[in-house]
Amino acid sequence: MMSAVAAHAALPDVRGTYRQCADLSRTTWFGTGGRADVLFRPADEDDLVQFMATRPTGLAVTVLGVGSNVLVRDHGIAGVTIRLGRGFTGITVEGLEVQAGAAALDGHVARQAAAAGISGLEFLAGVPGTIGGAIAMNAGAYGCEIADVLVRVRAVAPDGTVHDLPADDLGHGYRHCALAGEWIFTSCVLRGEPGTKPAIEARIREIQDRRALTQPTKERTGGSTFRNPPPPQARAWELIDRAGCRGLRRGGAMVSEKHCNFLVNTGAASATDLETLAEDVRRRVWTSQGVCLEWEIRCLGRLPGEAP
Repeated sequence: MMSAVAAHAALPDVRGTYRQCADLSRTTWFGTGGRADVLFRPADEDDLVQFMATRPTGLAVTVLGVGSNVLVRDHGIAGVTIRLGRGFTGITVEGLEVQAGAAALDGHVARQAAAAGISGLEFLAGVPGTIGGAIAMNAGAYGCEIADVLVRVRAVAPDGTVHDLPADDLGHGYRHCALAGEWIFTSCVLRGEPGTKPAIEARIREIQDRRALTQPTKERTGGSTFRNPPPPQARAWELIDRAGCRGLRRGGAMVSEKHCNFLVNTGAASATDLETLAEDVRRRVWTSQGVCLEWEIRCLGRLPGEAP
């Protein structure tokens, strides 16, 4: 792996921006984490294509959205971290289809669909993050997931080629996308159903109110920590509660009292505190109930002891 300085010196010319040693704690919902060796914000899709096609061989690439469902480790992220911005936030409506850039916020897409009288996308109001991240993990809430409404995506492959792909090619499963990794989604088309604006807006308010009532939305958290196990197992929060983990602490990290599948940074937690606490929860659930919880939050970056 090339060093951060060597990598930066060899990076291709772009119209976007590079920033060395960029503090990522300010971009994650947990408010923790180390630095990116290099943070790249492409100006648009062409700029991203140019970078991917001409980047140095062996340079690690990590894609980061708004940091709503990730934990960036304290030792930072090697190589180049790509964060899509203004050139990827557009939302347009045609008929019952909504085209959205990968950096468009899920909630914004839900509201644009509502304004156009398109039903079926209301669940996005309960999914924190961006459309690109939702595609990459098949995000969902309140009985729906992105795969239910996805028509096609546009993505940049690791070699810099651009692909327009039907939804069926993504291999979506529960909180899983077979194409995720160094493939970078840049936009997608979602399809809803005819509806009335008042009814759609009422459903969005219902979802937002329910989320505020049941989740620690006003605290520093990273969304659902673990995936729900397949039936007939209980949901993740129930297993965690039965294991006696509600309110469990590690340094400044705590299992939420309000919803125990959420971890909370109470003010001074490190990423290591949060990850160690989560692994303790997994161990306790396994020991008490024989169920191995799988991470839903993406843990990104160097493990302790890995070379800078």
